[in-house]
Amino acid sequence: MTFWAYIIRCSDSLYYTGHTDDLKRRIAQHQMGDVPGFTSVRRPVDLMWSESFSTRDEALNAERKVKNWSRPKKEALFRSDWAGVSKAARKPVRSEAVAPSIRLLDKLEGYSGRTGLDDVEMDVGRNATPTPPPVIILVRPQLGENIGKAARAMLNFGLTEMRLVAPRDGWPNPSAGPAASGADIVLERAQVFGTLADAVADCGHVYATTVRKRGVTKPVVTPEQAASEIHAAPARSAILFGPERSGLETDDVAVARSIITVPINPEFGSLNLAQAVILVAYEWSKGQALIQPPATDLLPPAPQDELEGLIEHLEGMLLNSGYFYPPDRMPVTKRTLRGVLTKPGWNTQEVRTLRGVLSVLDRPRRR
Repeated sequence: MTFWAYIIRCSDSLYYTGHTDDLKRRIAQHQMGDVPGFTSVRRPVDLMWSESFSTRDEALNAERKVKNWSRPKKEALFRSDWAGVSKAARKPVRSEAVAPSIRLLDKLEGYSGRTGLDDVEMDVGRNATPTPPPVIILVRPQLGENIGKAARAMLNFGLTEMRLVAPRDGWPNPSAGPAASGADIVLERAQVFGTLADAVADCGHVYATTVRKRGVTKPVVTPEQAASEIHAAPARSAILFGPERSGLETDDVAVARSIITVPINPEFGSLNLAQAVILVAYEWSKGQALIQPPATDLLPPAPQDELEGLIEHLEGMLLNSGYFYPPDRMPVTKRTLRGVLTKPGWNTQEVRTLRGVLSVLDRPRRR
């Protein structure tokens, strides 16, 4: 099987770096806006560079290496200008040009090594370094279905990097895919670690999610407060979620620098794994430019004379049918009916429809 690392140019001239096992399909997904997040609001896109690899790890490694290159360095790569790549490197490199026959992974020198999922450059002359999205770390997850549901929750709000620490049933898990409901990119990129220390080694700030007191003294923040801190932080953050049955253990929480606790019913403080992930992911997403669902414009309210016609129509039918009884209650009953009919803010089409209904009801019945 062939895997690819690639760079595409968005409609605003920013670059996005990724990897895939089906380059043609992946570029088409970017083009159609089917990849949530950065590229979906920057279409159309153009493929600028790609290279094939025999394993996913090689493709992912290449993606990480070129992701944080400066714009001139990337553009030298597009031209296969290896001397230009060396010249644009952020750290000193050998002066001689690198032969094109050498594999890409052997060509790359001077890259920063910091991983990230979205490659954002804010202008041509200077490479911006926005805060990368947080890493979601599931510590000793038990069921593949819950891992899949957590992946679905992540992708709904633009998060794509999941790390698994000692999953009980191993990885990959065949039960995760169906539960992810299409969030395959999260599962494909999921990384497995033997220890929590290894999983958070490259993260500048670690948050532990728990509602229980674990005998450790840490700052406690809400998901909203944590999201604000993550957006303002200069380095990558990680958010820890514990096993489904018991949550994070005291030693897990001790690794974190802060605790995230969701304000919740004190009589029933039980969230499943995906629910906890989606609450935190949603708060983080509020600082991102995610696409809002299209709003449906409401028709303007009907003019007052049309509404009066509807009320008179109904009152006439009710009067003929003997509804207003006793007669001295008629004014009060009419006011009540008027209140009912004026509350909803009917539009013209709705008023016409209701009058059509009344007209049919008012016709003499066939015997």
